[in-house]
This record gives sequence, structure tokens and C-alpha cells, in this order.
Amino acid sequence: MKDNIQEEIIAEFSIFDEWLDKYDYLIELSDTLPAIAPEHRTDNYVIKGCQSRVWVDARMEDGKVFFAADSDAIITKGIIALLIRVMNGRTPQEILDMELYFIDAIGLGENLSPTRSNGLLAMIKQMKMYALAFSKS
Repeated sequence: MKDNIQEEIIAEFSIFDEWLDKYDYLIELSDTLPAIAPEHRTDNYVIKGCQSRVWVDARMEDGKVFFAADSDAIITKGIIALLIRVMNGRTPQEILDMELYFIDAIGLGENLSPTRSNGLLAMIKQMKMYALAFSKS
């Protein structure tokens, strides 16, 4: 099923021919990341499996999940900003059922180093774990 936000992201990235330009855009996107509260920049919120340090927090509001995150690596910060843009404001079940097809469509998966790819998968897994926890409560 097509997802409007993922389609927007695919359209935005399609204007760039070179991966260097896409990386620059990812860096720009890092500025759009919702700020994480200082008390959530602790080891309890660090995602395991990422080469860089990534902190993710989530809250449930009116049946929808909202994420905040930060990273000490600018590309990673841009990647988590994209993930949050796609998953924010959805029900836990929508997040759990979501197929993140934009990752392959923009060529992100094939242009990341193996350690960044592992980090990407770890970020997705953590965000879905939050959704699963919220779906049980």
C-alpha cells in the first residue's frame, strides 16, 4: 500500500542524481529532528547495534505514537529524522504493520556502509519495539 509520507520522501530524493547530494540532503534533514529531552540522552535510551550513538524516546498521545531522537553522527541523525517523519503520529498497529519501502526506493540501503545498515535496522527495530509496548498497554 502506498504511503503519502514515504512517497513525499521518494519524490524529494529523486531530484538528486548523485549520492553525495543525497548525503548532503540527509545532513540538512538532521536539522528537522524533534529534540530529545536531555534526560533521555542516557544509556537507557541508546540504541544497541549502532556504530554512532543514537537515542530514541517515544510517547503515546491520543492513541498515536510520537518519537524524539538524537545522534552524535550527522548522517545518522538525518536517517532517524526520516524514520520519525514516516512513523510519527501513527497508531502502534500502523507502525508494526508498516513496510518502510522508501529506504530501498531512495537507494539508502545500498549506499550505506554495513555498520550504518545495521544501525538503520536497529533504529527501526527499536521504534517498532516502542510501538509493540504501547500496543500492549
